[in-house]
Amino acid sequence: MPRSTNSVASRARRKKILKQARGYFGARSKVYTVAKNAVEKGLSYAYRDRRNKKREFRRLWIARINAGARMEGTTYSVLMSKLARNNVELNRKVLADLAMNHPEAFSAVVKSVS
Repeated sequence: MPRSTNSVASRARRKKILKQARGYFGARSKVYTVAKNAVEKGLSYAYRDRRNKKREFRRLWIARINAGARMEGTTYSVLMSKLARNNVELNRKVLADLAMNHPEAFSAVVKSVS
């Protein structure tokens, strides 16, 4: 009995990888084996960096809140503890936006908890 290879499925599998590799440089977008490695690496970076992005934004927000707090004569840690003690439920993203784009509102928040 002759050996059968499902060439339709094999081609579809290869086309899927090459489609994901579009825009890659040189052989990474043309040669299947090279493209497969590049796509796998890219997908693992994407998975990792979806988590890293959250960390980086939190660091950015903390830096902005600290800068705004220091302009009001306090520090980040003191401000956050006072906010928690006074049950002010503003998250870091909102506080950072206030500190950057609405300094008068941020200073009102700081004065309300002092």
